[in-house]
Amino acid sequence: MLLEGKRILVTGGAQGIGAAIVKAYVSEGAKVYSFDLNEEDGLTVASEATETGPGSATFNRLDITDGTATDSLFRNAAQDLGGVDVLVNIAGLQRSAMAEDITDELFNSIYRVNVLGTIHTNQSAFRIMKDAGTGAIINFGSMSGFTGELSNSTYGSSKGAVHTWTRTVAREWGPSGIRVNAVLPYVNTPMFDKYTSSLGADELAAYQAQLRKDIPLGGTFGDAEKDLAPVLVFLASDASHFITGQLLPVDGGFAAVR
Repeated sequence: MLLEGKRILVTGGAQGIGAAIVKAYVSEGAKVYSFDLNEEDGLTVASEATETGPGSATFNRLDITDGTATDSLFRNAAQDLGGVDVLVNIAGLQRSAMAEDITDELFNSIYRVNVLGTIHTNQSAFRIMKDAGTGAIINFGSMSGFTGELSNSTYGSSKGAVHTWTRTVAREWGPSGIRVNAVLPYVNTPMFDKYTSSLGADELAAYQAQLRKDIPLGGTFGDAEKDLAPVLVFLASDASHFITGQLLPVDGGFAAVR
């Protein structure tokens, strides 16, 4: 019950990492509002989490690229909850293309979700939290924002922007009592499963062999519920009250950041 009484907003809560975090927060006693474009799965996750308890989850459909809708739904949630203590912005988009093949459509789709969506959700949460003088915002970065990856320059650069945004607003909003951090996870997701299932037998074996070399703890990607959710619980709890502006890899030791 590390989050008993906490009022938390989670974007991207319909599947994968988001679903795991919604369930983890509810299991720790939080009241959660979950948002996603995927209404069917979002409602199912919220219902299952509430049934298990002891906290509760409510779902609303939201496109975080729409700033007006984001602000309106966040304010409605805050009114229902009596305030907001934590925002976790997990919603994101990944699409691959070699650098010479990037189109305006691909760029716009990725940057509108990953960068503009981060800005919209963070701004809306800050406007609610600042009057209370306390709050925590957790964004989702990626090691792709630090490294050069073939066919991933648009996604990687968008996450680099999230890293810089996170560090900047942590300084700007800290005097208002709002702390802002980002996690950089290497965990299994539906997106990751889709990628590995597309590989041939030899390619998959080579990829898995490389992971065993690159990730000291376990030799493969982590599990969202077992490896990532406890970190998100900590960052949402009062135990992390003196941590802000940090980019925290949760990747089994794959990389270190400064």
